[in-house]
Amino acid sequence: MTLAAGLTAAAFVTPAHAAELVMVDEKGCIYCEQWNAEIGPIYPKTAEGRFAPLRKIDIGDIDEAIELDRRVNFTPTFIVVEDEAELARIEGYPGPDFFWPLLDRMLRDVTDYAGEDG
Repeated sequence: MTLAAGLTAAAFVTPAHAAELVMVDEKGCIYCEQWNAEIGPIYPKTAEGRFAPLRKIDIGDIDEAIELDRRVNFTPTFIVVEDEAELARIEGYPGPDFFWPLLDRMLRDVTDYAGEDG
């Protein structure tokens, strides 16, 4: 395979978006642990997880990691990021029955995410 053919093939498998979901957590956060138990194992297998892969950042490191709209005060905080800049966030973990619809709406509002139907 030539270099040009390889680059062309890579263009088809590379997503057109660069969104990711940043989870800001900290050691000892019981809500972070709850999210890790209830959502963490399945997140990468979901449409949301494929569209916006997860990156975890400790609350002490968040200011250097991405450009924030405002300070992170609570863990967990879930931030949709593109090009290292915040687009939207969910503060806290309200449980799976609320997390999934909130995340779906947030991704649809600030990215080109179309969910399972797109």
